[in-house]
Amino acid sequence: MPLFTLVGLILGLVFHFFLKSGVVSHWIWFTTLIIGGLPIAFQTLRGMLKGRFASDIVAMLAILTAIIMNEAFAGAVVVLMQSGGEALEKYGLRRASSSLEALLARAPRFAFRKHQDTLEWIDVKEVKVGDTLMVRPGDLIPVDGIIMSGEAEIDESMLTGEPLARSKQTGDSVFSGSIDVNGAFEMRANKTSAESQYQKIVDLVTKAQEGKAPIERLADRYAIFFTPLTLLMSLLGFLITQEPTTILAVLVVATPCPLILATPLAILCGINRAAKTSIIVKGGAALEQVGSIKAAVFDKTGTITFGTPFVEEIIPLTCLSQIPGVTHISQEELLTVAAALEQLSVHSIAKAVVEKANTPLPIPTNFMETPGSGVEGNLGSKHYTIGSHAFLTKKLTANCFKHCEQAIKTYEKRGKLLIFIAENELCIGILLISDQIRPNVPSLIQDLKALGVQEVVMLTGDNTQNAASIARQAGIETVKADLLPEQKVEVIRSLEITHHPTAMIGDGINDAPALASATVGVAMGAHGSAISAEAADIVFLADDLAKLKEILLISKRTIHIAKESILIGIGLSFALMCIAAFGLIEPAIGALLQEVIDVAVILNALRV
Repeated sequence: MPLFTLVGLILGLVFHFFLKSGVVSHWIWFTTLIIGGLPIAFQTLRGMLKGRFASDIVAMLAILTAIIMNEAFAGAVVVLMQSGGEALEKYGLRRASSSLEALLARAPRFAFRKHQDTLEWIDVKEVKVGDTLMVRPGDLIPVDGIIMSGEAEIDESMLTGEPLARSKQTGDSVFSGSIDVNGAFEMRANKTSAESQYQKIVDLVTKAQEGKAPIERLADRYAIFFTPLTLLMSLLGFLITQEPTTILAVLVVATPCPLILATPLAILCGINRAAKTSIIVKGGAALEQVGSIKAAVFDKTGTITFGTPFVEEIIPLTCLSQIPGVTHISQEELLTVAAALEQLSVHSIAKAVVEKANTPLPIPTNFMETPGSGVEGNLGSKHYTIGSHAFLTKKLTANCFKHCEQAIKTYEKRGKLLIFIAENELCIGILLISDQIRPNVPSLIQDLKALGVQEVVMLTGDNTQNAASIARQAGIETVKADLLPEQKVEVIRSLEITHHPTAMIGDGINDAPALASATVGVAMGAHGSAISAEAADIVFLADDLAKLKEILLISKRTIHIAKESILIGIGLSFALMCIAAFGLIEPAIGALLQEVIDVAVILNALRV
């Protein structure tokens, strides 16, 4: 519509000034006014019937008055600026998200059902409670259930956000959407596909996106007093001059194009500025709201932390000195032993151990790996076993820990993942595995508080002890641990009541419902999941949490300039209304003067 109106105005000017045909130019302008203006008028009327009294009312009145009074050129100029402003606003506020499609595309689709002595490949929707299913390495677990036989290492990061795969044995629960990293097992379905954990995430995202209320346009907040003022000035002008054209002149100079143009132009400039710093903002509403957030909610793994296993501490057991004939092992020697065996494993923790050693390693013999539990092998004449407490107990009996039980209990209380190393049949040391906090997080938390954020919260599916440790390092006081995706959404909804607007910052599929539920969802897009990036309103392309401070500052500057432009436009329009009320401005001249105001507003908005 803006393009059609612009062409009509230019064509009319050609006939009027170059071809000296006033009649033709008038009919071109009048046709443009009717075709372009009536849809705007009807749209505004529909909004009024629904109780929405916005800044567009003055423009509607100016268009209708121009039609009635046959002031085609002035009316067409109003149509151009009104339709152009709306088109610009729709472009700036558009949000393209395919998060639900991405979630559904990744959902489990098939299952191996055990029927008598054979396996049948069925649609996951056909799985019934009580069915026996076979899950192979690499498979998505189709529905929630319990392992009946076998053991495996399960990657639940898409559900919990935690990067470390979990060892599962007979009797343990498994959830749809998680991945069997290695080890085949049989499971009993406890829920159907529609009732399972992954479907809950899809449903949560659906409800969250449908439940988001549309943001009130910044221009409409000022229209509350500007529109009645314009109508009052129009009436006053008519009483002073007794000329109907005075009403149109006042309406034309008061057409709220500055109100309509100021915000979307500033927003688009702000979005462009953010893009230059590797921040993608999907819509104007997100940019407008993020600068005024009262609560910032962070996911732990992959957001506050890097989301990869890290050898935090190497602990030779000093209690070994009490055992006759056993020599103490140094930290370097302990790490070398562990890395030598782990170099033959593909487990994420094994990679972290090898990276920590960062040295040429001897090659073990008789190497064996039990998926999800541990490894064992020989270095020279000594046999080493490395893995979880349960793995070493199973392989070597509980006697391997007997000499250092008290020391081991002390380390277990820290809530970290412990990897035990045994030489022959004696535990000689521990590797403490954790997730490393991003170095700039503590300063970011302080900066957020200085920028007006009242509440900072960390959410995680990790255990309470580990979560509390990370939160202390980050300087975050409020921590919610052991959370499922739906529980994260509940926390967000609670904060929306007490600290609106809120921002949720996350990176995993399990964060998608919370990202969609918050006023503004922010995704770590560099290494995060594509689904979380789709569900979010803002995406950081760089793996840098400090971008949060940058986008808050860009938002605050953008809205400051938008408000400044609105006030400049209102001030100039009011001055012209006062002049027009005394009959000193013709409608056509008023439309051109309004264009001058629009240019001033545009130039000011470009300062973002």
